[in-house]
Amino acid sequence: MSSSRAQQIREQGDPKVVPTAWKRGAFAVFIVVAVVLPFVLDNYTIYSLALVFALALAVLGINLLTGLSGQFSIGHGAFFAMGAYTTSIAMSHGGLSAYGALPVAALVTFTAGFLFGWPALRLNMIHLMLMTWGLSLILPQVLKLDALQEWTGGVSGVYLNRPDPPAWTGLNDDQYWYFVTLAVLLLLFWLAGNLANSRSARALAAIRDNQIAAAPMGINVALFKTQIFGVSAMYAGMGGALTGLLADFVAPDSYGLFFSISLLAGAVMAGFRSVWGALVGSLLVLYLPSASGAMPAALAVPPFGPALLLTVYFMPDGISGLAVRIYQRLRIAQKIG
Repeated sequence: MSSSRAQQIREQGDPKVVPTAWKRGAFAVFIVVAVVLPFVLDNYTIYSLALVFALALAVLGINLLTGLSGQFSIGHGAFFAMGAYTTSIAMSHGGLSAYGALPVAALVTFTAGFLFGWPALRLNMIHLMLMTWGLSLILPQVLKLDALQEWTGGVSGVYLNRPDPPAWTGLNDDQYWYFVTLAVLLLLFWLAGNLANSRSARALAAIRDNQIAAAPMGINVALFKTQIFGVSAMYAGMGGALTGLLADFVAPDSYGLFFSISLLAGAVMAGFRSVWGALVGSLLVLYLPSASGAMPAALAVPPFGPALLLTVYFMPDGISGLAVRIYQRLRIAQKIG
């Protein structure tokens, strides 16, 4: 029996498995809606949605790191900043276009994540979180150094010279860069989906569940853990690169500790095991902080605190996990009925 046929039978018989046809249908609907929206919305909303796509890449990077390998990071804002500043430096000092700077940002952040993850192999989960926390504190201060001001702009930051859209597209600036961001999002989400269903993902799951038992099975624990850390950092870096291009500006204070915590909180609330749930997490990262501003001053609280408490208590698998559970109950009720 072919593997595809076996999967089809398993999906039809197991209410806990969301059919592939449903996933493909949802993906097709997303594509259609995403393509139509820029032609019916105002420019600011289009720009905001492009930011959501860029932030989703950073949230997805955390999802891959934690969901596949069980490693935690409070410092992905630092890799986000590396991607933004690498793009800026590649354009202003390397003479590259924005399109050429994006692959450079991906390579640099993957290498940084891989090298950072190598010494972290000796650390347990708590120490790794502390190490990434330290990185998120240190990097913004390094970017402000006078010795690097020519490259980073120092405290004031630096502007990016984002190219205008080609005339043949007929799109305005916000529409064009929305579609560029969407194209990168779809490519990297497709790669993440393939990774999540690959042999590498099964090896990482074995390491996550029992690292001591994984090594005798022939799994190179050190290589897999550092590689996934590099991939995770690359996703965050690409999010930073696109955000820098969308805003046409990067500054060190934009990538502090709170931003790193926001990315982690978005990943927790969306659900670590979901690829497309990262879009939900990015919406929360971008829009949840404004919720406290709309509240009366006496009631205003930092929004991520209560949201995280409610998520952990009522939705331990995040919003995407809740959606799957609702689907499972509907399927079971349908079979019983």
